Amino acid sequence: MLRQRLIRGVDRYGKALGPRGRVLVCQLPLAVMLVGIVLAAPAAWPGLPDSILCRYAFGLQAALLAACVLVPWQRFGPLAPLVIPVLDLVAIGLLRDGTTAGLPDPGVLSVLPVVWISASRLSAPASLSLSFSVPLLAALPWLLADRSAPLAARTAEALLVPLMMFAVSLAMRFARARLRHEQWRIKSKEAELEVLLADSRERERLLNTILDTVDVGIVAVDANGRRLLTNTWQAELEESAAAAPRLTAEPAGQVRPEEEGQLLLTGQDRSTPLPLERRPIRRALAGESFADYLVCFGEAAASRVVSTGARPLKDDAGDFRGAVVVFNEVTGLVDALAAKDEVVSTVSHEFRTPLTSIIGNLDLVLADTEGLDSPVVRRVEVAQRNAERLLALVSDLLMSASAAVHLHPRRTDLAGLVEASLGSAQAHAQASRVCLAMDVQGPLWAHVDPLRISQALDNLVSNAIKYSPDGGSVRVSASAGDGLVRLHVADTGMGMTAADAGRVFTRFFRSPAVRDGSIPGAGLGLSITKAIVEGHGGSISCRTSPGHGSTFTLELPA
Repeated sequence: MLRQRLIRGVDRYGKALGPRGRVLVCQLPLAVMLVGIVLAAPAAWPGLPDSILCRYAFGLQAALLAACVLVPWQRFGPLAPLVIPVLDLVAIGLLRDGTTAGLPDPGVLSVLPVVWISASRLSAPASLSLSFSVPLLAALPWLLADRSAPLAARTAEALLVPLMMFAVSLAMRFARARLRHEQWRIKSKEAELEVLLADSRERERLLNTILDTVDVGIVAVDANGRRLLTNTWQAELEESAAAAPRLTAEPAGQVRPEEEGQLLLTGQDRSTPLPLERRPIRRALAGESFADYLVCFGEAAASRVVSTGARPLKDDAGDFRGAVVVFNEVTGLVDALAAKDEVVSTVSHEFRTPLTSIIGNLDLVLADTEGLDSPVVRRVEVAQRNAERLLALVSDLLMSASAAVHLHPRRTDLAGLVEASLGSAQAHAQASRVCLAMDVQGPLWAHVDPLRISQALDNLVSNAIKYSPDGGSVRVSASAGDGLVRLHVADTGMGMTAADAGRVFTRFFRSPAVRDGSIPGAGLGLSITKAIVEGHGGSISCRTSPGHGSTFTLELPA
């Protein structure tokens, strides 16, 4: 990266100088050296100005320096400025006459024009030839004139500087070839990076388009709570629930741990503020994974009910790196369910009053059957039985339509509740040829509402008997551990498929096998039981298979 920046900087600097400036910059080092020799000559080499060849060398160098400034090099070809370094070599050859006046051999100065020639666009053979031949030819007159030394010594001295310049030129060619290779590699990498960058930008645009098209909110955060991504739908949702308008726009990705705390979020009742630790993003940052968590955004009059879900982001080592939280508005669905519950509650309440009156009058009739024929009494008993069944169904409807289950928990012996539930179901079991069994060691204490748990047990035992149409057995057992009490209601009846078991706690759900068997019921008992158990902070589960019965397990806090 540093080399790439250096190359780019040199290129920009060269382009800014222009043709004359570039030629002058290449010529200046040698010119400065010769100016230094001229200035030092009176003191260091008094005989140097008397040398005719040295005078010619200095004059030629001055003319070359003027040519660098005055000649319009841009009008000529790119190789035209190479005349300057070639003539520089000639000037250095002339200057070697100054050695007779005590001047050290200036042949080493030939390296400056040789570097210029080697760095030019001249072909390798031509630059190598010039680097060797010009210093050799420039030195020949001076060496031929000096006959004081042996021929072999003069020949070696004549070839020394040209060979040195040839080596310098060769090294420059290799360095330039390597530099070009590096430039080619850099350009190749730049092209690849540009392609990758363009592809990345295209993918980013596609992702942003998709995120802004879907009608759900999406928030991605890192482990520190920094917002990595928020789509338009989510931004609008948060804006509608903001406790105070934002006066300034905040930079994207800025850490704002208090942001969710500034939103008006309430529970499902649309009035109770949601604690900070129970808010979706805070739960996700705590590492929780959840789905269908309902939250209300905004004030009660215009609040929006949103179903939220979160999944953690983990790296290859399994460490927590952040989370993705999804927000899906379900206001219409929740309002529709509330309206349905209200209709069910209203109709059920209207049914309950006349049914109570009917059952009361039928009780009065059956209390005094004197003077009534037996067929009439049987018909009145049938009417009473069906009226009581209808009243039970209306009570279940009212219970299922209730927004909350009211509980009054206290220390309760569950073994006694199980025994009472099996006792009340004994007649129903005998009529259905079902054997009831209990495996609960008393006392079995739990902090529950005895009335509601009795209702849940009655529903489970009644269902176990009802869905064993060919007889069988129903067994209630219990276990305790980990701060929980578990009640198991197992039967050997018809069982269910896995798909039916997944919907068994849904209100009004009845499996196709139950409907085909004409088994009476409204599909409310298990949903009511689930609401009761969850109201205690517990849970209920089902394990079943077709033809092998079912086992329902209640987990309650001890």
